[in-house]
Amino acid sequence: MVRAELKSKSTTATLAIDDGRLVQRIVGPADAYLKIIEHGFDVTIRTVPEGFSISGASAAVKHAGDALTEISKAARNKAIVLDEGYVRGLLSQHTGGPAEQIRTRKKLITARTPAQSDYIRMLREKALVFGIGPAGTGKTYLAALYAAYLLESGQVERLVLTRPAVEAGERLGFLPGDMKDKVDPYLRPLYDALYEVFTPDQVEKHIEAGIIEIAPLAFMRGRTLANAAILLDEAQNTTSMQMKMFLTRLGEGSKMFVTGDPSQLDLPPNVKSGLMEAVGLLRDDRDIGVLTFKNSDVVRRDLVGRIVTAYDRHALTLKQGG
Repeated sequence: MVRAELKSKSTTATLAIDDGRLVQRIVGPADAYLKIIEHGFDVTIRTVPEGFSISGASAAVKHAGDALTEISKAARNKAIVLDEGYVRGLLSQHTGGPAEQIRTRKKLITARTPAQSDYIRMLREKALVFGIGPAGTGKTYLAALYAAYLLESGQVERLVLTRPAVEAGERLGFLPGDMKDKVDPYLRPLYDALYEVFTPDQVEKHIEAGIIEIAPLAFMRGRTLANAAILLDEAQNTTSMQMKMFLTRLGEGSKMFVTGDPSQLDLPPNVKSGLMEAVGLLRDDRDIGVLTFKNSDVVRRDLVGRIVTAYDRHALTLKQGG
């Protein structure tokens, strides 16, 4: 429990924890988690024999104490991945309301930012969802994870993961191996989410049985996908025709998720991206959700967010002719 005492204009609170090993997990590597909480709430946190001592403005101390309490719960729960992203997410949740969650048999994944909570709600409620934004925001991971959850829980019969085969000028035909060998490197990030729900053996068995299909976007032409969860990643690299073709594959009982980062465009010059065109045309439809993540929603290391911001600032300077 948190015990608070008023000292002049500041408050000092003690969070009682009697497990030394748990305390070490809460502070994080090189006190990283404590530093995030201190900086985020403008408080001072010290380890004391009873647990933690928190000093600062009254409201800030309360929020920091609540965050440390949540971190302590996460540290005890093996199903929760406790890292810097999780801790930074707690800061946002204290101003953004309760965090949405995706619960699988293996893990409980909690939204780390208000934007992620909004995104999970859209994934749950809408038939078609666009997740747009920079790397590190969780847009692809959460969509793939939710798609895998739909398959695991029996809400869909198949899972289809696809990306356009446009990567830094490379073409599939020039790569070695069969089609799976050619495509897998481009789809490798999606496997990470699958492994949060299924074991590697289960993933392979589902692929062999056709329950999970991983294929380049061109393979979607001429098909109607019913009772399936369908994810298109790297959608900024689709043309207008490809995007229309993909979206019209949506069949009865299916859900479709589209993710992409408009700043990472690999299409030839003067070729319009189908992603932003589709968002502009469809964002007002009641069955369609659009979530645009910002640089501040990056949940990897703070450094990743600063890198994204620096590149965006540079791109804006070039656009303005500076």
